[in-house]
Amino acid sequence: MILIGVGANLPSLRGSPRATCEAALIELERRDIAIARKSRWYESAPIPPSDQPWFVNGVAAVVTALSPHALLTLLHDIERAFGRVRGAPNAARTLDLDLLAYHDTVLAEPGGLILPHPRMMERAFVLLPLAEIAPEWRHPVARATAADLAGRLPKTWECRPIASTST
Repeated sequence: MILIGVGANLPSLRGSPRATCEAALIELERRDIAIARKSRWYESAPIPPSDQPWFVNGVAAVVTALSPHALLTLLHDIERAFGRVRGAPNAARTLDLDLLAYHDTVLAEPGGLILPHPRMMERAFVLLPLAEIAPEWRHPVARATAADLAGRLPKTWECRPIASTST
């Protein structure tokens, strides 16, 4: 299973953060990345806590013949096309596309690609949508399922599903 995290907390030329995230999924499909499953959208407080706007987040399981490196390059290309400018870590952004997992690949390139995503087990905005679409997916290092990892999250983390009628 190939998993991509989708998020935004600033409007883009595509509209609101949610509209931007939805447009990013359409753009993935336009570029021959099949969306096998996608979660609901969630809203989450910025991490670390700050005065920036809350994020819209979701997770998609995708199908592609691209290698992990080629897929990550494509994700970064889409981010740039949506107005993302990489600056300070944890800054507000128009679009964030993270390669969370690529099948059972475990990879740690110094200064490069790390799989599975190194902070995914600490993020409610990743684990809650992931557990929604693939509760039995197993983290290739921790060996715990998405549902188990989501169940271990602190209950105080601010992350909740967005009503399907909101934009």
